[in-house]
Amino acid sequence: MAVDRSMPILVVDDYNTMIRIIRNLLRQLGFEDIDDAHDGSLALAKMRDKRYSLIISDWNMEPMTGYELLKQGHSDPSLSSTPFIMVTAESKTENVIAAKPAGVNNYIVKPFTADMLKSKIDAVFLTP
Repeated sequence: MAVDRSMPILVVDDYNTMIRIIRNLLRQLGFEDIDDAHDGSLALAKMRDKRYSLIISDWNMEPMTGYELLKQGHSDPSLSSTPFIMVTAESKTENVIAAKPAGVNNYIVKPFTADMLKSKIDAVFLTP
């Protein structure tokens, strides 16, 4: 079974350049319905406005971090089942450990390629 390339995706990062990079990688993989937000607060508002099939969020952002977005999203019953991939420049084990019980579905460390992103998305949607 293939991942639905028409699903809506929300990319959350406080750096426009990173949003552009992730958006381009997603387009290379065939995804078209891509929205973005520059911080966790805006992302949460967008998530309540539109049903996303996947959230790809940076860990380190101000004023609301990706981790806080993950926790708040997963504590809201209408958002709790939305798959979430956390992106970070740090490969701190404690971050990975903290994000797991908060509901993260996968984790990717910058920099990454389209193939790496594809394998993380496939793991979220194709793993039983």
